[in-house]
Amino acid sequence: MSAFGDNIKVSVFGQSHSAEIGMTMTGIPAGKRVDEEVLQRFLDRRAPGKSYSTPRKEPDRLEFVSGIKDGLTDGGTVKAIIRNVDIRPKDYGNLADVPRPGHADYTAAVKYGDERGKTGGGQFSGRLTAPMCIAGGMIIQFLREEGIEIKARAYKIGKVTDSGSFPENDIREDFPAVSEESAKAMLAEIESARAEGDSIGGIIECVVTGMPAGIGGPMFGGLEGKISAAVFGIPAVKGIEFGKGFESAAMKGSENNDAFYFDENAKVRTRTNNCGGILGGISDGMPIMFKVAVKPTPSIVKEQESVNLKTGESVMMSVKGRHDPCVVPRAVPVVEAVTAIAIYDTMQGSE
Repeated sequence: MSAFGDNIKVSVFGQSHSAEIGMTMTGIPAGKRVDEEVLQRFLDRRAPGKSYSTPRKEPDRLEFVSGIKDGLTDGGTVKAIIRNVDIRPKDYGNLADVPRPGHADYTAAVKYGDERGKTGGGQFSGRLTAPMCIAGGMIIQFLREEGIEIKARAYKIGKVTDSGSFPENDIREDFPAVSEESAKAMLAEIESARAEGDSIGGIIECVVTGMPAGIGGPMFGGLEGKISAAVFGIPAVKGIEFGKGFESAAMKGSENNDAFYFDENAKVRTRTNNCGGILGGISDGMPIMFKVAVKPTPSIVKEQESVNLKTGESVMMSVKGRHDPCVVPRAVPVVEAVTAIAIYDTMQGSE
């Protein structure tokens, strides 16, 4: 359940408040170059401690245990860890038997009983997206060598939509949106929710450029399915749509169909990209475009109704730990990471 991939296998391990978290990855050939400084900067985009995130202070310093020698993969299992340094299991003492509404506490208790990790969400925690970013950040570098780029942004938070043009423009360094005005408005939405002891959700947009045609397969081997499976491994993700997605349900075929033409290099292209770069589960050579819906953080200070699983009583509860009022900004690089894993894994199967 903590592993993904058919050709490149990525496994994530650890818990939110365990001594360390990490990942193993097999199937990577020897001789692939990994720039650890670039990879660390990628991890820093997801790391906590920013003004709009949880106050938990985790430096998220990457440590390779095996699989990398002198900056090159050696063909063996790549193992990397991140040591947890700012853990406070006691913050969750009042949640041991009282599940947080909207969180996996209850379903995990039903499935795993007392064996589940009760502090910080255990293996259901967003903390485990850091190892995803190690694997995905490495693969992003491999894909870049093949001319494939993956970029994501905070498309919408609350009622605010990023007005900047994307992916033509890069996201800002201080906040993962294109428009400065939109970034400020999104931050205001987040701060408003935090001030109320509440949280807020949003939408992440991801675009993959440089993708060759012919990657993927029909039915259960479709590229949309592979990307979706990886994206749903991110806690808080509740929906995904490719291209026009649900909007296409209200369109006519003549409006939704993407007309073909030959470009100046005699390559087949489409006039529009309503399909989001995938037809029949196979890439068509146009940019792969999709949006991901992210729910509000379940752990909020505002009082909510719940139950005590041990006493059988109804209770009111409030979460006092350190939590993001909005996970969207930190989830942006995670979406890039898991997309890279899904695409690279699919490409290896297409060779």
